Amino acid sequence: MNAALARALRRSLVNALLTFAIILALWWAVVNLTGISSYVAKGPVEVWSFLFVEPEAADNRAALVPLLWQTLADAALGFVVGMIIATVLALVFSLSRSVEMGVMPLALLLRSVPLVAIAPVIILITGRGTPASVAVIGSIVVLFPALASIMFGLSRASKESLDLVHVYGGGRATQLCKVNIPGALPSLFAAARVSVPAAVTGALLAEWLSTGQGIGGMIVKFTASARFDELWASVALITIVTLLFYNVVQVIENIALNRMGMATSSN
Repeated sequence: MNAALARALRRSLVNALLTFAIILALWWAVVNLTGISSYVAKGPVEVWSFLFVEPEAADNRAALVPLLWQTLADAALGFVVGMIIATVLALVFSLSRSVEMGVMPLALLLRSVPLVAIAPVIILITGRGTPASVAVIGSIVVLFPALASIMFGLSRASKESLDLVHVYGGGRATQLCKVNIPGALPSLFAAARVSVPAAVTGALLAEWLSTGQGIGGMIVKFTASARFDELWASVALITIVTLLFYNVVQVIENIALNRMGMATSSN
């Protein structure tokens, strides 16, 4: 492991610890400094006790872990579908300006409409509680930020490199494969990293609005039945796991780009 990669990994670890510490501090401040009833608000200590200290802690974990796995599965579906669609659209837009001019206004229009407002239409088309509804709702949350990031990366190709490919007889598709796509890898990794929390958010929305499963579907039920320990514990679990996956993607980004001699987007 070279020095640059070691520094990048240490920076990722430090950033992850700092983020986790800030979240814990904000969580403690919200619970203890805002005057919320201790019956409703549960702090880090109470959640830790609920999951690991109380005599029923094993049962509590057994009840919440399947919900967590369901939400992660829904998030993975939205992440994969959203990233694939964003990558394909970015490549198509790069190959054809006319397609970009025809499709991008519609995409921007959809982006401006709150997802909650169009969710009933999506559910009506795809069916309530179906994987298709989860995929569509989750991918919409992922799609637009990822598309913007990937298109930005594709547009930053060196003009000299593009001219060189053109001189040797390469067309636009060749320029895209040989120059634009390799140069856009930092932006592609950045899109993937940002899409991790977006995919989890999309999964929670899809579960709340469509399937009623996972953490997103159970949060409403926990609130309605005054099961505040389960509510705060489930939110804490999904937040911690989201941060973990975000930093895993960042580490993979650092390793891959370091081996290719490219700077990461965070440098």
